[in-house]
Amino acid sequence: MTTATPLATRRPADIRRAWIERDEVALLDAREEGPYSLAHPLFAVSAPLSRVELLVYNLLPRRDVPITVYDDGEGYAEPAARRLQALGYSDVTLLDGGLAGWIAAGFEVYRDVNVPSKAFGEWVEHHRHTPSLPAAEVKALIDAGADLVILDARRYEEFRTMSIPGGISVPGAELVKRVHDIAPNPDTLVVVNCAGRTRSIIGTQSLVNAGIPNRVAALRNGTIGWTLARLDLDSGREGRFPDILSAAGEDAGRRRARGVADRAGVGRIDARTLDRFRGDERRTLHLFDVRTPEEYEAGHLPGFRHAAGGQLVQATDEYVAVRGARIVLADDPAGGGGPRADMTASWLSQLGWEVHVLEGDVSALGSESGPDRRILPPVPEVGAETIAPRDLLALLENGEAAVIDITRSPRYRAGHVPGAYFSTRARLAGLIASLPKGVRPVLTCGDGTLTRYAVADFPLADFPGRQRPLLLEGGTRGWVAAGLPLSTDLDRLGGEPDDIYKRPYEGTDNSAAAMQGYIDWELELVDQLKRDGAHNFHVI
Repeated sequence: MTTATPLATRRPADIRRAWIERDEVALLDAREEGPYSLAHPLFAVSAPLSRVELLVYNLLPRRDVPITVYDDGEGYAEPAARRLQALGYSDVTLLDGGLAGWIAAGFEVYRDVNVPSKAFGEWVEHHRHTPSLPAAEVKALIDAGADLVILDARRYEEFRTMSIPGGISVPGAELVKRVHDIAPNPDTLVVVNCAGRTRSIIGTQSLVNAGIPNRVAALRNGTIGWTLARLDLDSGREGRFPDILSAAGEDAGRRRARGVADRAGVGRIDARTLDRFRGDERRTLHLFDVRTPEEYEAGHLPGFRHAAGGQLVQATDEYVAVRGARIVLADDPAGGGGPRADMTASWLSQLGWEVHVLEGDVSALGSESGPDRRILPPVPEVGAETIAPRDLLALLENGEAAVIDITRSPRYRAGHVPGAYFSTRARLAGLIASLPKGVRPVLTCGDGTLTRYAVADFPLADFPGRQRPLLLEGGTRGWVAAGLPLSTDLDRLGGEPDDIYKRPYEGTDNSAAAMQGYIDWELELVDQLKRDGAHNFHVI
């Protein structure tokens, strides 16, 4: 049996130095999102062993970029690194000492998720003294019939779940583009909210930076602050920004956004320079279209992924894993540039990224339509067998099969094949080994994609006397399409899953203590950034 060549390591100090010097490097956390959310370095990106193939081609488009993987002693980092090598990445190392080594080196670790963006939001408020109003004061203004508008800077789906009464959904990158038509009277107070603090702060400061004549304020602590003040939220609202812009409003949005981007040092490129960027094998390049999902699907530039501007600023680490990468944004498909690209770029630049807006004549680049599609590696050639849903039903009725669902736990909770076990992929081998002899494991997930990668983890030599797992055709969706029922029974969920971090600012079932604890944590981030010193944030 051939022994794999030991993986090289990188020192924590080398990673931190690369961040400071703006050299390209990716630091990946191979644990599930739950443990990741408890402690991780500032620019570490969550890329669990369980879902590596689903994430990395989008997060890491350059195959020879320096990548370092770590865990906290669970044994996930090395197999994740080996998988990356198998996917074609040539410079993959382990973090010397793992997370414990980072801490032993005296470097900061952070909790929660999307930390760079959230910490940056607090950094902005600290340095710019972004105006805000407490929930009780905003409620009093509403009750008094004051001249104000409440603009919700979150995604529309979040707005639909819960919103401030009377609020309008205007996701972050849309604010400067549309505020002139929504609040044409300069005497109208503009209040910006999100669920917590970050998008409220960034949205409010966007309008301040753009120099709109209105008074602007963030709703302090967002819907969390509203709830902690014992005020009621709406749910199911459909109030969105108007689709049609006036000529004057559109011109004002373009002019003001461009001025902000110029002050932030945003680059501007044409189609020819984009071609040169694409040909630069020494740099990681990400191309994003920052418009609404509907606009993107109707038509976009080839090679540009969708990332609504507000979310790209709020959760950059979900789109880009390489600190030091180059980012190009597009907005208007006819001319590339536009206020959403300019405002998004202004914030990414302040977050420390090299960012450019594509503008000018881009017609030669062509156009394509349809939703954003994840780039996936080729499916391993392992000769995996599949089973049709009704054939599986017969095996289950005879006690000859056990279904194991490796989808994410919220989807499992929402509905799964009756009797299915839940497992993260990283723990799948242990569950399969525990099944009774003669029971054939059958893997499923939402659409069957992840199972096709997971089955390659099970060479028959490692499971003497057993057969390789079967795959449910079409995954759980295929089961439903065959007219078979789902179950919400959680007897086989096991212990509390750690694949998902439950965000205290999403949904309506969070405890007051969890919400207050989250706000308190955000308020501590400025001091932590000062101790860290490796972020390269600047504020205009």
